[in-house]
Amino acid sequence: MLLNGSEIIIECLKEQGVDTVFGYPGGAILNLYDELYKHSDEIHHVLTSHEQGAAHAADGYARSTGKVGVCFATSGPGATNLVTGIATAHMDSVPIVAITCNVNVSLLGKDSFQEIDITGITMPITKHNFIVKDIKDLAETIRRAFTIAKSGRPGPVLIDVPKDVTAPTNKYEYMPMKPIPVGRVKKSITEDAIKEAVKLIKKSKKPVVFVGGGAVLANASKELKKFVELVDAPVCDTLMGKGAFDGRDERYTGMLGMHGCKASNLSVSECDLLIAVGTRFSDRVLGNPDKFASNAKILQFDVDPAEINKNILTDHAIVGDVKEILSRLNKVLEQADHATWMKHVKELSEKYPLMVPAEGLSGQYIVAETYRQTKGDAIIATEVGQHQMWAAQYYKFKKPHQLLTSGGLGTMGYGLGAAIGAKTGNPDKKVINIAGDGCFRMNMNEVATAAREKLPIIEIVINNHVLGMVRQWQTIFYEKRYSATVLDDVVDYVKLAEAMGATGYRVTTQEEFQSALKEALVSEKPVLIDCIIDSDDKVWPMVAPGAPINEFFKED
Repeated sequence: MLLNGSEIIIECLKEQGVDTVFGYPGGAILNLYDELYKHSDEIHHVLTSHEQGAAHAADGYARSTGKVGVCFATSGPGATNLVTGIATAHMDSVPIVAITCNVNVSLLGKDSFQEIDITGITMPITKHNFIVKDIKDLAETIRRAFTIAKSGRPGPVLIDVPKDVTAPTNKYEYMPMKPIPVGRVKKSITEDAIKEAVKLIKKSKKPVVFVGGGAVLANASKELKKFVELVDAPVCDTLMGKGAFDGRDERYTGMLGMHGCKASNLSVSECDLLIAVGTRFSDRVLGNPDKFASNAKILQFDVDPAEINKNILTDHAIVGDVKEILSRLNKVLEQADHATWMKHVKELSEKYPLMVPAEGLSGQYIVAETYRQTKGDAIIATEVGQHQMWAAQYYKFKKPHQLLTSGGLGTMGYGLGAAIGAKTGNPDKKVINIAGDGCFRMNMNEVATAAREKLPIIEIVINNHVLGMVRQWQTIFYEKRYSATVLDDVVDYVKLAEAMGATGYRVTTQEEFQSALKEALVSEKPVLIDCIIDSDDKVWPMVAPGAPINEFFKED
């Protein structure tokens, strides 16, 4: 067939199974939007309030469905507005494809109106990016972009298409979506590598399995559960690893690191073998790397060879798909018995439980009550800060793809867009964004997007009238000098929500929150619950940055 460039882009998206695109139009991308209009019955376009919202929505769609998220933006500021969302996806290994359109090829490099070198800007924060200056390269580039985004360690890919490449015609031939090759990564899972891992596991008397986002991306939950049972070990996780192992399981000790559970931090500090499954050992997990798991051998499984010995030295590592590695190990491992160790770890969990304040409305109570009313079945998005840590601590994630949060970049304003993407991709599931008031102010305009799309998402704003996590650090480390962290304005979030087409509630007590959430869960339109809590509520436990993870403290 002879198709113009815009038609080729749409047909290639259909080849890849794309049913939803998030974006915002503009001059350079008009040809593509004109073609998208003709295919609205096949590809649904979600018009966000800002391009950053589109990038976060594509990210949330990808994390919650396992598919590739797609977003569109025009040239210049439209493209640069995607940057934070692309960087967020890059840090957390999320497969999205961002398609931007630029000025005509003849105008590139001449500081033309709304021209920007978006491939140059995004080079460090994409897995790969392209600028397509010849229509003959367009179809193959789009197909390559999806393959790159999904293969190995996933990540974002950007395609920049000058406007005059979207208009001329060229031959197009349909090609079905190809399966992703495993290739070199599978070949590295050798018999010798498996045998060495088995040897370390057999010698261990006090093993701990430490799970990261790689296990979620690999859809390795089934294999992980069997592996953990064979090894007879307790399990802790990272923020990104939530749901890879069932948070209700008796082996689960909670999150590890700066705001991790004491049982997790202490068991890792005492173990003789730490088995790291799809985790990159970030600084928020390690604390002091020289004293991290100092009594243990380190066994690491990861799809990305760059993560081996990057932040922590390993005693043995296997590079490859985590699902495949665990499956291979499960076939050769014998059933271990670490009853004494398991009993000790269970006693640590009982001695140091996470507590919900009995009186008053608090972040801990809000998350715990949300878990109770949703029975742990909701998709939870978060922004970044205290509320994010409370969500990680008090919501028991049963399955992968349930928690959508910016772990690596720490992006305030991420959660609402991500919730929109998740609800679009999972219309039958309850989707809740847990936000702080500081984060909500970043991208609260996306409430209008949810209302326009008739998406009954729930926005829970844990409102302490301060930038909570920064204030917590200022209290502890800066002698209570609250520089630029007090949000003492009189913004009425309930009225804002109602003005944008949502339902709003303001709650100040546990009973009011129970009632508001109950009504929100059966609402057919977006709901915002403004939850007023104390400005000095804090996230505990806490480990000081750079300190060993077994050295906890509280404010007293």
